[in-house]
Amino acid sequence: MFDTNSYRATEIKILEGLEPIRKRPGMFIGSTDSKGLHHLVIEILDNAVDEAIAGYGKTIELFRSHLTDEEKNITNLKDTEQEAITVVDHGRGIPVEIHEQVGVSALEVVMTKLHAGGKFENEAYKVSGGLHGLGSSAVNALSTLMQVISKRDGKYYFQAYSKGTPYKPVAEVSEDEVKKLFPKQSPSFVKNDSGTLVHFIPDKTVFSTTAFSHQKLVQTLKDRAYLMAGIYFIFNDLITNLEKHYYFEGGIKSMVEHLNTGKDILHEVFYTQDNWKDKETDKEIGVEVALQYNDSYREIIDSYVNVINTPDGGTHVSGFTNALSRSLREYAEKNEMLKKEENFVASDIKEGLTAVVFVKMPANDLQFESQTKTKLNNSEAQSAVYQVFKEAFTFFLEENPGAARNIVAKILLSSRARQAARAAKDAVTRKGVLEGTTLPGKLADCQTTDPAESEIYIVEGDSAGGSAKQGRDRRFQAIFPLRGKILNTERARLDKVIDYTELKQLIIALGAGIGETYEPKNLRYHRIILMNDADVDGEHITTLGLTFFYRHMPEVIEQGYLFVAMPPLFKITYDRGTEKYAYSEEEKNQIVEELKKDKPDIKIDLQRYKGLGEMNPEQLWVTTMNPESRIIKKITIDDVNKADTAFEVLMGDKVPPRKKFIQTRAQMAELDV
Repeated sequence: MFDTNSYRATEIKILEGLEPIRKRPGMFIGSTDSKGLHHLVIEILDNAVDEAIAGYGKTIELFRSHLTDEEKNITNLKDTEQEAITVVDHGRGIPVEIHEQVGVSALEVVMTKLHAGGKFENEAYKVSGGLHGLGSSAVNALSTLMQVISKRDGKYYFQAYSKGTPYKPVAEVSEDEVKKLFPKQSPSFVKNDSGTLVHFIPDKTVFSTTAFSHQKLVQTLKDRAYLMAGIYFIFNDLITNLEKHYYFEGGIKSMVEHLNTGKDILHEVFYTQDNWKDKETDKEIGVEVALQYNDSYREIIDSYVNVINTPDGGTHVSGFTNALSRSLREYAEKNEMLKKEENFVASDIKEGLTAVVFVKMPANDLQFESQTKTKLNNSEAQSAVYQVFKEAFTFFLEENPGAARNIVAKILLSSRARQAARAAKDAVTRKGVLEGTTLPGKLADCQTTDPAESEIYIVEGDSAGGSAKQGRDRRFQAIFPLRGKILNTERARLDKVIDYTELKQLIIALGAGIGETYEPKNLRYHRIILMNDADVDGEHITTLGLTFFYRHMPEVIEQGYLFVAMPPLFKITYDRGTEKYAYSEEEKNQIVEELKKDKPDIKIDLQRYKGLGEMNPEQLWVTTMNPESRIIKKITIDDVNKADTAFEVLMGDKVPPRKKFIQTRAQMAELDV
C-alpha cells in the first residue's frame, strides 16, 4: 500500500482557466486529425507513466472499446462505432480533498483547470513528461464524456464530465458501482489499494476522426515499454478482442536491436547510462544512449525526454551528434585511418546509424517549443549528453578496435560515395539535364499553371495512359505515362536515379529538382497521383513509385502532395445497362446482396477489371479521375522508423527478411497504403 500522504491537494498548483482548449484545440494537442486524436491517449497514458517513474505502481493498462448502451444514453451518441479509451494505473490515485485555493476537490481541479497539476513543484514528481498541466484538462475539454475514478486508501472517488464541465461534485462510490461502470476494465483496478482509472470519449464535433488505430496504440505502448525498463504495459483491445503485453528488461538497447531487425549489423549494440550534474545549479540529468551501425544508407535517431518522444530532436540530440562526430574523427585521426585529402561530414557519420537518445530531467525544468513537445530546448541537456556519451563512446572505440574500424570504414565509404555522387550530379547539372526549358514530350500537361489547382497522374502503360489522356479534364489534370516498371531506388544513389531516363523525365516534369536542389516553390503540381492497375503487378509498380518519392523526394510526402488512385475492381451491370462500381470484394458482395434483396430475380452481370486499359476514357474518368466521385489515398508517414524498416525489408536486396515479413503478415494484409 502506497503512502498517499506524499501526494496531497496542496501540491496541485493552478495558473489559469480552461475555455481556450475548446476554442483552439490545435494549440494544445497539435491538430484535430488522427494524430491529435491519438495525442489524447498519450497525455493520459503519460500521467500513468509518471506515477510509475516516481515509483508508484509498475503495471499500466490501456483499453480500447466501443461505447456502452449507458454511455450512448448519457452522451446522446447513436453511432455504434464510436470508440472510447480507458487508462488504468496502480499508483497513488489523484488527491480528492478540498483544494483551499478554489474550494473544490483536487481531483476536479486537475481535470478541469488549465495549468493545474502536481508537476510544477519537484515534490510530487521528480521526473515527468507533463509540463504545462494541460494533459488531463485538455483531454477532458475535448471529450464528449470523461469519467475518472481515484482510489485512495481503499476508497473510490468518482466524477464525470462533459466537454470539461463536471456533471456533479466528486463523490465516494462503492466497489460494486465501479465494477458496474467498468466491468472489463476494473478487475485489476479493484485489487489494489490505490490507483486511477480514466475513461474518455473524444468529441466528434472537434476531431475529423474518432476511430483509434490499434497499431498506433500498440506502438505508443511499445515505445514506453522500451524506455521504462521494468514497467509492465497491457493493451486490451475490446473491439478486436486482442490482448498484448509489453515488458523489456533491455530498455533502449532492446529498442535499437528491434530497429535494426533484418539489417546487416557492423557491431554489437553500444549502450551507456549515467547521471550528469550541473555544477552551477546542482541539478541532475539522467542520460541513456544506445547505438549500432548497419550496412544500410539510412539513419535512425530516436530521441526521448522522460516519456516524451521528440521527433524534431533538440538540444539532447545535438549533444549526441556533436560527441559522436568528435569521437569518431579523433579515433580515425589517432589511428591514421584518414588519407591526407579525406574528411567526412555529418551526413557520412549518420549513414547506417541507428541510435536512441534518452534523457531524464526534473519536470519543472523542461523547456519545449510547444505543448506537443516535439523539440527540447534545454541547453543543459546538450552538455549532459555530450559529456556522458563522449566519454563512454571514446572508451568503447578504444576497447573494441574491430567495431571501431568497421564503423570508420563505413563512414569513409559513405564519404567517398557522396563525393562520387556529387561529382556525377554536378556533371549532369552542368549539362542542363534537369534544367531544360522544354518539358518531356511524353507529358500531357494541363492548362492551368497554378500548382494548387494542378494534379498529375503517373500511370504505367500506353493503353492506360491513352485512356487517361482522353478521359481527363485538361484544365487541371496532367498525364505522365511510364513504360513498364521503373528502377528500384531503395539502394540507388542520386546519380543512378538521375541517369535513369524515365525518372529523369519525371523529375523534369515535376519541376522542383531533387535532393539538395529540391525547391518546393517550383513544384508544378500539388497533387501527384500514382495510378496503376488493381492487381499484383500494379501494386508492385505503385510500390516502386512510393519508394522513389520516400527515398529521394520525401518533401513531396511531407507536404501532403502524394496520392495513390484507387481504381475499381468490379463493374456491376443490372437493369439493362445501369452500372455500379465496387472497389473491393466486400463492397461488391454488399452491392449484389442489396440488389437481390430488392429484386430476387434481378439479372446481374459482373466484370472483374484486370487493368485500367480495359476501361474506356469515360469509365476511367467516372471511377478514378473525377474529383467528385473518385477515391484517392493520401500518403502520410505517421511512423518514419516503421516506414523505413518496411521499405528496407520489402525493397532491399535481402530475400530472407522479406519472405519472413510477408509470411508473418499475410493474414493481416489491408488495402490501406
